[in-house]
Amino acid sequence: MQRPLVGHLDPTFIGMMEEIKSMLRHVFQTENEMTFPVSATGSAGMEACFVNLLEPGDEVVIGVNGVFGARMCDVAERCGATVNRVEAEWGTIIEPSAIAATLEGCKPKLVAIVHAETSTGALTPVEEISRLAHDAGALFVLDTVTSLGGCPVAIDAWQVDAAYSGSQKCLSCPPGL
Repeated sequence: MQRPLVGHLDPTFIGMMEEIKSMLRHVFQTENEMTFPVSATGSAGMEACFVNLLEPGDEVVIGVNGVFGARMCDVAERCGATVNRVEAEWGTIIEPSAIAATLEGCKPKLVAIVHAETSTGALTPVEEISRLAHDAGALFVLDTVTSLGGCPVAIDAWQVDAAYSGSQKCLSCPPGL
């Protein structure tokens, strides 16, 4: 942080970006070449996922057990999606059985949860919810803003279709990456 900034048009930037992408793939436990940093907040990552995956009229299932699950619902509604909220008391996890029950009554384009809800610390189990989403023919979106770098995040093993994080929490980097 004591060196001059390298601009995005600087030839050395491309090499730096490739190195960062490789390190991100390692921490996300993925081989997906579409893993990349965005100079923005975790909420901007959330919006980027939703606006690129949703169209007006799509149906979604979102787990809400704190502030950021509720924010997912707001973003999805602004995209024109019909939101099916799976509510859990703050400080508790989103139970896979509650997701399964909701999926019985709808055909969503995507299912989304917050892995570790920042506002409460609740760590929701991912693997079973991902399986339920895919069994229903839906994409699975995972918020890893608080969990990435603090606990295992296995994007490939968990079959996560889209995920986002933030650099300022467990990665201990400056905010905005």
